[in-house]
Amino acid sequence: GARAAEALTLNNIGNVNGSLGNYPMALDYYQQSLLITREIGYRATEALTLNNIGNANQDLGHYSTALNSYQQSLLITREIGDLAGKAGTLNNIGDVNRALGNYPTALDYYQQSLLITREIGARATEAKILNGIGLLYDSLGSYSTALNSYQQSLLITRTIGDRATEAKILNNIGNVNGSLGNYPMALDAYQQSLLITREIGDRATEAATLNNIGNVNRLLGNYPEALAFYEQSLGITREIGVRATEAVTLTNLGNVNRLLGNYPEALAYYEQSLTIEQDIGDRAGEATTLGNLGLLFQTQANPVLAIIFLKQAINTYETIRQGNQALEQSLQDSYTATVEGAYRHLADLLLQQDRILEAQRVLDLLRVQEIDTYVRGVRGTADTQTGVALRPDEQAIIARYTANQDKLIELGRERAELAKISPEQRTPQQQARIAELRRLEQAVLVTFQTFFEQDDIATLVNRLRSTLGAANVELPELNALRDNLQRLDQKAVVLYPLVLEERLELVLVTPDTAPIRRTVQVTRTDLNRAIGELRYALEASDRDAVTPAQQLYDWLIRPIQADLEQAQAEVIIYSPDLRLRYVPLAALHDGNHWLIETYGVNNITAASLADLGHPSSRGNIRVLAAAFTEGRYPVTVGSRTVTLGGLTYAESEIETLVSLIPTTVRRLNADFNREMVDEMDDYQIIHLATHAAFNPGVLEDSYILFGNGDWATLADVKGWSFPNVELVVLSACETAVGDVLRAEAAIASGAPSDSINGEEILGFGYLMQLAGADATIGSLWKVDDGGTQILMGAFYDALSRGGLSRVEALQQAQIALIRMGAGGDRGGFELAQAVGLDPNDLAHPYYWAPFILIGNGL
Repeated sequence: GARAAEALTLNNIGNVNGSLGNYPMALDYYQQSLLITREIGYRATEALTLNNIGNANQDLGHYSTALNSYQQSLLITREIGDLAGKAGTLNNIGDVNRALGNYPTALDYYQQSLLITREIGARATEAKILNGIGLLYDSLGSYSTALNSYQQSLLITRTIGDRATEAKILNNIGNVNGSLGNYPMALDAYQQSLLITREIGDRATEAATLNNIGNVNRLLGNYPEALAFYEQSLGITREIGVRATEAVTLTNLGNVNRLLGNYPEALAYYEQSLTIEQDIGDRAGEATTLGNLGLLFQTQANPVLAIIFLKQAINTYETIRQGNQALEQSLQDSYTATVEGAYRHLADLLLQQDRILEAQRVLDLLRVQEIDTYVRGVRGTADTQTGVALRPDEQAIIARYTANQDKLIELGRERAELAKISPEQRTPQQQARIAELRRLEQAVLVTFQTFFEQDDIATLVNRLRSTLGAANVELPELNALRDNLQRLDQKAVVLYPLVLEERLELVLVTPDTAPIRRTVQVTRTDLNRAIGELRYALEASDRDAVTPAQQLYDWLIRPIQADLEQAQAEVIIYSPDLRLRYVPLAALHDGNHWLIETYGVNNITAASLADLGHPSSRGNIRVLAAAFTEGRYPVTVGSRTVTLGGLTYAESEIETLVSLIPTTVRRLNADFNREMVDEMDDYQIIHLATHAAFNPGVLEDSYILFGNGDWATLADVKGWSFPNVELVVLSACETAVGDVLRAEAAIASGAPSDSINGEEILGFGYLMQLAGADATIGSLWKVDDGGTQILMGAFYDALSRGGLSRVEALQQAQIALIRMGAGGDRGGFELAQAVGLDPNDLAHPYYWAPFILIGNGL
């Protein structure tokens, strides 16, 4: 009659059955144990049993049920002070949230659990937590961190002899090596795991390992071998009811059949996988399968359906990415790297179908993503947060498809509930119902095979094919953008380049025509090399910049030159992609003239999209001008310290500004300090002649130096607010990427890494806009102090005359320097000599081209 011991023993018998994959039997024993513990008030075992009930439901993919059990267990362990039980349950809650794609929440629970386990020395639980943390980092694409966590876990499991966890970790180590392309190492780890799982009878981990061995064979092109391993895995998962692994294996079976051209079979596998993922809430798996369905329809030359499913995949990724904002920046970046290809693939496919405006919307979403990862959690406009919109006919197709999915989910859910009952305990009616449910599921799947051939679906698809061109013209988004362009004082167009692996796509939006798409056959490698060569040429006045500038002109402008002339364009509103951000469009050359001599250029960020034109103030302009002119100060950014001295001609630059705009207020050196930030909103223009650097990486590595030796990082700038400011000018800033681009320009072959993509440039402008400024002028590289004085003088001279936009004023200033050596402006000629420059040198883009305008400059 020792009931406490009876309850504990029933719980342990449940554990053994759970380890063997006999989940219905395990749950039956757990329920018997739970009944006794509650009857006799044995709370410690009650908490333990609830935790194990959660484990069984989690393995079966019943995540909400598992969480409910875990929460009950956690409440008891906290009440009775059971630290070991609390740590184990916290870890399990982390596992469920990881499976659901709630990565920040999962990491928080893991860290809480790890703190307790290390405090009390619970090494077995510590190993499991470290394994879970590794899985989380693996999901986020942070493979080196994942591997480190796995290795720590493996060391503990081997020390304490926990073979079940050791097998899981070896399987996961194989996954990381597979992701990194180290296939022999991956297979070795899988074989070690498989040996252990078969020896101890851990069927769930055996199934996962067989699936992963199949993956390596698929990636190596060994399709028959891959299919054999997948089939073994599927047989086990269906027998024991591990739905998450079943879904993954079904997706992989779909992938192999797609690659072999067995399209109906691939479609059936994807459909079954998607049903499970949507039922259990596996968002990451759902996005992957939706993307694979898109690839399948694309392979079958059905781009209309491919786009629908790729849109759904992107929207699912967006929900995960927005949830990731609570994570540290490096993890957001690594996750972005794992999904970025899906965004670009959808944009590519849309462009191939001439659905230009929709492609532009995906590009905007991707640009918001890139900037957001740099400025950390500062979102774009509401217009860019909603993912990718579906057209009405696309919505109708998805609605019908979802109804089909709901049927399958409902049938699968009922079958899974009945499967919890051990076969020997089922009634004849229950056994018959399970058989009936399987037949019904098969019938729905057969119906789905012909779903896209049904008359009403075919009608919708054909209507989409025939009306998409016209729909592009009628979309409200395009009308709004056209209206915006038509309201501008100058004739402007919007240029979106999209850099793809084997080509460059140019999207041009004009006030009066449908969006225009031009394709340029140039690889990303060759484009990056040309960008590096031009950047190198622009950084010194004695280098030939015309030759590399002509090459980029031929790729970026010449294909749309007739379109620009047809639109009578005066300004190009430019949204550069990736490394195109490191070279100014103004410095491209057509063989006779620099581009800026024909067109003004206004770079935009996502924050600019809603309103492209904010007119400048006329008449009495209030300017706050500050400069660092004397002294030397150390600035520590990241792990390095640089010592910066005062700018020789900065005071003259400020004096010139005062002479042109007498209402200017000066702040020099000690008076130019952090407190000045609080005054900025009293002025229309903020001019800062000081050192600033925008470095790739994290916000803390980019800074603006004050005249008293203090500095603000871009992380600090996130807290600034000046809604009345129209323009912020940083006349001595730079981006520290020249060495990297030059080194890569010298590489004869091989695609350079895209880890440096100009996000820090747009990130700076984006932050200024979010602080309230309409526009920003900054420099892409460190230029001559005296040359900057001349350019800024010409800019404010043009602006002070009134009637000019910021784009026009900057364009006129840049043209003034280009033509100064031709004897045009005697005053400018003398000013150049006064600062020790040959006036003829000022025509080189080294002096005038680095200054770009970001934001609403029209």
